[in-house]
Amino acid sequence: MFTVRYYLCDILFTKQDPETDSQSGKRDEVRMEKDKKQEKWVQPRHRVIRKILGGTLGVYTRLRYHARIEPFREEGDRQYLVLMNHQTPFDQFFVSISFRQPVYYMATEDIFSLGWVSSLIRWLVAPIPIKKQAMVIGAVRTCIRVAGEGGTIGIAPEGNRTYSGKTEYMNPSIAFLAKKLKLPIALYRIEGGYGTQPRWSDCIRRGTMHCYVSEVLEPEQYLSMTNDELAARIAKGLYVNEGVADEAFRHKRKAQYLERAVYVCPYCGLSTFESDGNFVACKKCGRRIEYTEKKELRGVGFDFPYRFMTEWYDAQCDYVNALDTADYTETPLYRETASVFEVLLKKRKLPLMENATVALYGDRLVLGEGSDGEICLPFSEVSALSVLGRNKANVYHGEKVYQLKGSKRFNALKYVHIYYRYKNLTRGESDGKFLGL
Repeated sequence: MFTVRYYLCDILFTKQDPETDSQSGKRDEVRMEKDKKQEKWVQPRHRVIRKILGGTLGVYTRLRYHARIEPFREEGDRQYLVLMNHQTPFDQFFVSISFRQPVYYMATEDIFSLGWVSSLIRWLVAPIPIKKQAMVIGAVRTCIRVAGEGGTIGIAPEGNRTYSGKTEYMNPSIAFLAKKLKLPIALYRIEGGYGTQPRWSDCIRRGTMHCYVSEVLEPEQYLSMTNDELAARIAKGLYVNEGVADEAFRHKRKAQYLERAVYVCPYCGLSTFESDGNFVACKKCGRRIEYTEKKELRGVGFDFPYRFMTEWYDAQCDYVNALDTADYTETPLYRETASVFEVLLKKRKLPLMENATVALYGDRLVLGEGSDGEICLPFSEVSALSVLGRNKANVYHGEKVYQLKGSKRFNALKYVHIYYRYKNLTRGESDGKFLGL
């Protein structure tokens, strides 16, 4: 979806020597001349499309998500930098319903690799492309360009939908971008989205959601803040924790595909799980856990140590952060089956292997292990590893992007966590907590 992680500090504020500055200045002149000849990003048709789709989307979201979406009545004719927390795959549409003007969202490369569908999306809403979890200065320039043309920009600073129910880590570099754009910042809160449609599930539960602009930070308010202060202010304003039994979210398969989010059993350690209806079971010890309509976890015939997914997710991260990945260089942590694609950015996805054996070691990923076309991806050469959607994994290796797509029960999250644990250890940050999301 239209989300991204930000690594902007080095891009915007790296000091350069005079010769490099001169070369950069010449490149900027060439770029500015080129930009003058480019078609504008912000087009009149986007307003027309927003008006046509606005009513239809409003009806759909109320029927499908039971969402109470508040119009942003103070919007006026001003443009904004809209920052939102990220809970469902429909979040950007909630924002678009609240705003009268079109919002230009940052979007990961996945939606730009769908052939003619991507071309249609670009024509309709002109999302701002970026390679997920990569440092791409082009996206920053495009944001500046959209802002200069009077457009409102939408970003989910988490860069990922929450797996646990609480707002995830936000890279503080978002403050650099905000100060660069100097737009009013509209903090957009989405509440109840995790209860309605957890990232790990395909089904939408019958509950209630609330989506609204909670606060506007004016430039004169935040430009005097330090970058750390502004980043902390944004994170606090967007923080939502759904690890509470606040109301009921009803569905007959409430635990469906919970195994996409959990892979550590509090009794067995690293494991695999399988869901069935309202229950999920560890395939090692057989213990079954019920996921209730109040989002609570209950052991079947035993006391489960975690009441909510927020607690289980945190404990899972703590477990990984205590692992020594060097212990798993001979024997993989996981060996499973998935189809492998090469993502040809802004073009399409090229199938490479179907139902290939994928092995996750502590220092590498092996695609098609044991086959003639085996691909070994040492983590030392991988620049990033990310989860897209519910359970796809993208691996960024040099100029290539590989995508893993397994079965409905495939857990892509563990690949990201193990990779970032390896990175923390090799950087000498054995106490590092950040695991990529």
